[in-house]
Amino acid sequence: MNTDTPEFLVACLCAAWCGTCRDYQPGFHALAARFPAARFLWIDVEDDADLVDDYDVENFPTLLIQRDDTVLFFGTMLPHLELLQRTLESFHTQTPEESRYHAHADPLRRSWQTERNLRRALAARNT
Repeated sequence: MNTDTPEFLVACLCAAWCGTCRDYQPGFHALAARFPAARFLWIDVEDDADLVDDYDVENFPTLLIQRDDTVLFFGTMLPHLELLQRTLESFHTQTPEESRYHAHADPLRRSWQTERNLRRALAARNT
């Protein structure tokens, strides 16, 4: 892994027309300062449809959390920043091996590794 790339990727998939998303966005960006080992991305599912159209985002906000190339979480999360903060703190306490185990613990999470890997999608977009 490139040492210039943060270990964690935290992406919020939202839409500009969504009032909940607009209310959530400032706190989401503020939370980034608490997690310097993470790259926080705000992705508009309409503006960036080429990137996330296959992700089937049905509710907002939808969060995606990766550790390096391992997708740890993908789904709707209530728009309470303390919930995201606790989730990130929990993932930060895991060893990389524990994260890989978590990511492969059930069929849905295993599917995320190929179907929801945002780092790979971003890399493919930039090539």
